[in-house]
Amino acid sequence: MKRLVFLLSVLQLLAAAAAVYKQWIPNTNFETASNWDKGRVPCASDVIHFEKNKVISVFIRSPHELTDMYLPLNGELVLASGAGFAAFDGSWDPGCDSGATVRFADAEHHAWFDPSLWQVVSLNRELETSSHIFSVDEERVPCQYDDVIFQPETSFRVNIDSSRRVIRLRSISLMGQELSSPEAWAGYLQGPSAPLQFHGNGTLQVTGAGCPDKSGCTCGNTPDAHRICSALLGASGRQCPALTCQSPLQPLGHCCGVCGAIISLDFTPDFDLLKYRDRLVQTLLSQRKYAGVQMAISKVHKMQTFLGAISRSSTPFIQIVLIDDGAEAQTGTAAEQLAAEVMEDIAQHGEALGVSSGKMEVATGSTFSGQVGSHALSRITAGTVLGLLSGLLLLGGILFLYRKGKLRLPALRIPRPWNREEDPVSPEPASDKGFDNPMFDMEPPSADPGEEMPQEMTPKDHQVFYLNPLYDANETET
Repeated sequence: MKRLVFLLSVLQLLAAAAAVYKQWIPNTNFETASNWDKGRVPCASDVIHFEKNKVISVFIRSPHELTDMYLPLNGELVLASGAGFAAFDGSWDPGCDSGATVRFADAEHHAWFDPSLWQVVSLNRELETSSHIFSVDEERVPCQYDDVIFQPETSFRVNIDSSRRVIRLRSISLMGQELSSPEAWAGYLQGPSAPLQFHGNGTLQVTGAGCPDKSGCTCGNTPDAHRICSALLGASGRQCPALTCQSPLQPLGHCCGVCGAIISLDFTPDFDLLKYRDRLVQTLLSQRKYAGVQMAISKVHKMQTFLGAISRSSTPFIQIVLIDDGAEAQTGTAAEQLAAEVMEDIAQHGEALGVSSGKMEVATGSTFSGQVGSHALSRITAGTVLGLLSGLLLLGGILFLYRKGKLRLPALRIPRPWNREEDPVSPEPASDKGFDNPMFDMEPPSADPGEEMPQEMTPKDHQVFYLNPLYDANETET
């Protein structure tokens, strides 16, 4: 029993280590200067104004004096221990010479699918600042197996409009409490704060489940890719940065093209994404010559086109995106060099790592983008070659026997295309004289002198012809 408990504890630690924690950045706290239209926290002689039709939740950390305050019709003020409001007594305040109306800023525009509003944090809730790892844009927003954190002692309001009915997550932490089961999350949604914190047509769902596949899991944000790219580019009027490489590469899940290299790996059941990522970081990315290179690695679905529509197939692969800080002609060259080393490592150790094949595409300041290298395990290549050789040997043997006369191929009877001028008429028995029909002439049509009668029309004993008054044979001759 103790051994079982220990094993479960180890599995839980492994699951926690594989989890990704993404923290929401904005807040609606009273003491946050950017939440006020004056760019400062209201002072004692100011009049505080909340829009009456705006739904809001505001956390207050400390006590404040005020002259007047207009509250919204639907909202909440969450007071920390010792926080509150007191009436201003009119005494001189050195930081508040003249009173003004200070309005709380609109928090409705903070969208769940805005990657700039999220940051990745470590297991102990500290910001991860790895210089080697980055994420494509779709994966900067919480994925279906990620843990979401709203900082303790903060209030917030987030728009969860989505193209999906349900946005799945592993867990959600807010106000210092982690909700990691469907039951716990359902209980929180029934409370008074949830409608003030989350709005929009989407629904957040806590599953409590991590990624069950050691080869990794896809993020699941593809249905909302247009929202992600719109938040990064369209809404603000920004554009993708100008690149110096020729024909930039377009990684799956990323809004803009990149200079550098993309490696696509097909994998076997033995592949472990986290172990492979750590291998690349420790053995290659940690080298001094690759100090300016960053890598994004994840499982994605292949793109396919059918009748002009672009979709993603159910066949996943591992995408490795490599970019660097090179400039002008050197843009992407360090990433290209690293990609070449990754491909060489696959050639030597791919089978042991669970990689069945890989291909590389590059775009640097001195080259066009394109596939410049690929590798497949030798057993796959050998099987393909042996199959082709067997097929060629079989075909050669058949041709040899046929030429020697030891093999006969059945004759193929190809039917002639029907032609109404050449359609033969079945001969009548010689003893059958038929009968007179006033609608037909019993004489055969005349043929041009010297014109050879088709073989199918050559009479044997006796042939009966009919003239069809609705058909003129001269039409086909002209």
